[in-house]
Amino acid sequence: MLRLLTRPLYLSATPSSSLRFKQGIALSSRKMATSSTPDFNKVLYTPLAEIDPEVQNIIDKETWRQFSGLELIASENLTSRATLEANGSILTNKYSEGLPNARYYGGNEYIDELEILCRKRALEAFNLDPVKWGVNVQPYSGSTANFAALTALIQPQDRLMGLGLPDGGHLTHGYYTAKKKMTASSIYFQSFPYAIDPATQLIDYAGLERQAKIFKPKLIICGASAYPRDWDYAALKKTADAEGAYLMADIAHTSGLVAAQTLNNPFDYCDIVTTTTHKTLRGPRAGLIFFKRDGPNSQDLEKRVNDAVFPACQGGPHNNTIAAVATALLQVSQPAFKVYARQVISNAQTLAAALQEHGYKLQTGGTDNHLVLWDLRPLGLTGSKVEKVCDLLGITINKNAVSGDASAQTPGGIRLGTSALTSRDMTEGDIKVVASFLHRAVQLSLFLQKEAGSKLLKDFIRAATTKGSAGAAQVDDLRRDVVGFARRWPLPGVDVSTLKRPAGIEEDF
Repeated sequence: MLRLLTRPLYLSATPSSSLRFKQGIALSSRKMATSSTPDFNKVLYTPLAEIDPEVQNIIDKETWRQFSGLELIASENLTSRATLEANGSILTNKYSEGLPNARYYGGNEYIDELEILCRKRALEAFNLDPVKWGVNVQPYSGSTANFAALTALIQPQDRLMGLGLPDGGHLTHGYYTAKKKMTASSIYFQSFPYAIDPATQLIDYAGLERQAKIFKPKLIICGASAYPRDWDYAALKKTADAEGAYLMADIAHTSGLVAAQTLNNPFDYCDIVTTTTHKTLRGPRAGLIFFKRDGPNSQDLEKRVNDAVFPACQGGPHNNTIAAVATALLQVSQPAFKVYARQVISNAQTLAAALQEHGYKLQTGGTDNHLVLWDLRPLGLTGSKVEKVCDLLGITINKNAVSGDASAQTPGGIRLGTSALTSRDMTEGDIKVVASFLHRAVQLSLFLQKEAGSKLLKDFIRAATTKGSAGAAQVDDLRRDVVGFARRWPLPGVDVSTLKRPAGIEEDF
């Protein structure tokens, strides 16, 4: 809280009497510390801006970047002021290995209360009956949640199937190449990818069913990081049951939309559901594992999941983050969040339609959720080049493989998401402006590629950044438009009226 109470960056212009009281306590405690605390401990009471101006400057520069740009990475969002406050709280001091009422350390009575509250809110956010479902709220991230879930469900060298990375899947679902096993899920388990249908670019459920009959997986994972459509969980459940396999959904990208009941519900069919908490769920960076309690595959599942999280895969939980997750989940349960989720989808569909009006190709031809996958190959561009140009413009996107790409390292597309822009209050008309910036960015990329005289990324960057060149002049012009537009909008958790350009950022439009 000291960061929030002693600097103006996150304060409203008119702090409440309660907040002024807290500020007074903070200042008084600092004066007391100055007079009575030994020199070796005075550092403990010094604000960040005084004790470490370098780190404070980096934070301020990142705040300025977020305020001045357009965040379109589909795996990012902007969390609330309340969540930021919880995440920066004194709870970070407490060590709490184990579960509530079964800790390996003393002094956890309030931490137990917090974790039990977070579990309750997680079930409520997803409309789950606590008799039928439980949840572990300790995972540090989605990746650790996924590996803990695999540890709970199957044994080393057991077989699993997940959507292939080039078709929109995730690294933690078993990705490997011909030369290397890329992640723990492929190192410790035998994995086999299923795919999308090349014609429709939708999940090939019939092909998955045929492959499962041959491969005989013990686990099927559904979920993706770059798939713009909803999932047929009933079809997946049918295949899993036929092969005696567990069915696990990783809804990291869509969990907020699932909680808001705007997408199909994986909890009706799956044994395990994992998610991150910082994407469409709009919380801090962490993970959750939901486990079924009443199904035929649920024997000892709760204990196996809990044991897999700790001690198998991680140590003591990050209690400050669990507090922030609890706060975010409370917000997810409110009616306003459902309106937000619907707006996220509407904005994504508006973005997709606007790009198609310019003649661009999108994977699956549109979207059902928060993301759009843009295929740049018909233009002769790579996702890497467009990502670099957009970085120069203040538009944050990421290069991404599209179906048919030979390598995830040189992908032919980019992935766009609307969660963060929606959190900055943008609606359909504003998204059309963003689409016009993206159109201009791609046309600029084509110009720069031609000006570079080669297809090498280093030559492309040189053409975009060489002062005095025609390409650099166009970059500056478009950046001015993007930044001017972005700074019209609020930024959650920040009083933008007090923001000043920090040292180290030279240009100011």
